[in-house]
Amino acid sequence: MSDPTPRSQELRIPSLARVEGETALHLRIHHGTVIEARLKIYEPPRFFEAFLRGRAHTEPPDLTSRICGICPVAYQMSACRAIEDACGVVVDGQLAALRRLLYCGEWIESQTLHIHMLHAPDFLGEDDVIGLSRSHLEHVKRGLRLKQTGNAVVELLGGRAIHPVNVRLGGFHRAPTRAELRPLEERLRTALDDAWDTVRWVAGFEFPDAECDADLLALAEEGTYAIESGVPTVLPYDETLPPYCFPLRDFTDHLAEEQVSHSTALHSRLDGRRHLTGSLARWAVSGHLLSPLALQAAREAGLGDAPSRAGAGRGEVCRNPYRSILVRAVEVLYAVEEALRIIAEYERPASPYVEVPARAGTGHGATEAPRGLLYHRYAFDDGGRVTDARIVPPTAQNQGAIEEDLRRLVQAGLDRGEGSEAELTRLCERAVRNHDPCISCSAHFLELDIEHTQ
Repeated sequence: MSDPTPRSQELRIPSLARVEGETALHLRIHHGTVIEARLKIYEPPRFFEAFLRGRAHTEPPDLTSRICGICPVAYQMSACRAIEDACGVVVDGQLAALRRLLYCGEWIESQTLHIHMLHAPDFLGEDDVIGLSRSHLEHVKRGLRLKQTGNAVVELLGGRAIHPVNVRLGGFHRAPTRAELRPLEERLRTALDDAWDTVRWVAGFEFPDAECDADLLALAEEGTYAIESGVPTVLPYDETLPPYCFPLRDFTDHLAEEQVSHSTALHSRLDGRRHLTGSLARWAVSGHLLSPLALQAAREAGLGDAPSRAGAGRGEVCRNPYRSILVRAVEVLYAVEEALRIIAEYERPASPYVEVPARAGTGHGATEAPRGLLYHRYAFDDGGRVTDARIVPPTAQNQGAIEEDLRRLVQAGLDRGEGSEAELTRLCERAVRNHDPCISCSAHFLELDIEHTQ
């Protein structure tokens, strides 16, 4: 790459390190200009939507939770909401609160995993968490404590920490007693201190200048920071366009998916434009609905005052993907605080679930997985059998925005003279990890192959 002679280059990174799943990167550079960046998700298609067809209406929550070991609760909750919508059932009161508590547990464990184990090494000059444990052991220990607390919440409510088995349509197979929830309170109070320390820690990182030029998509719910329900809301990148929302039943009218040759995941566009979902989008759409404590943490972290959903204060919207780690840290603190609030107000319901009788129809459900909006749609026949299923995960939605981030970042690196194999590999991996893609649960060492063409 040190040869100054103008030429075309192809950079192939067959496996990206410190991401959850198997993905590769292919860059084409022509005479110093990045003309293409492809995030190649090459895991085999898993066909969940196909083998859900013919299943009973009670089965998708358990089956879809197996899509991901990092965010199984997100899949369970989105499936439950879609099926309950089709069956005309609303789950509220303490059962809805328990669902939010379970989801808080997943947010704590998943966001903490990303912050401490996957993302922080990029800011501190380490190759991985093993190196980080040598130079910043106390921070790694704190991350493990926080993750263990999230695991404990999921395990108590879900029956186990990974792929919970206690969730069912209408609620839970069994609801905990107040006495059973009480031991979590002490752990969560310690976790609140750890979450504060995490916010202060990541606030001290050095953040390169960058901007994601995509529309931001997140759920919004009146009076609360949306986690397990809400209305799809869009904050366009073009500030001449106003923010807008649309009914969840119209989701696929606004979001168009297409197959691309280089990825087994579908690419999508929102109303014809590139979009991004996840922590940055949630902050932009609903940041003002965080708790006072979380808003204080956000200000201390340098995020400023939260933008309003109506679009006021849009200058406070954070579009720098490097700074997404700040929002994730604030969200961990919020999830810990919210879990404590729910436990303090908890009264065991008379029944752990409400009946969800099968009927013909179509239902829609969406929740905010740690990485963004997760949408499910199911259609049922008269016998309650699935006739059609559609699942739109956040990472698939984010592929277009990630690829554009990569193209712009590498171009800036080339303009600065950072053109070696090692430098471009580091830039690319770091840019992808900003978005915490959840492709599946695995990690790989990186090999870089470069082809030059004259």
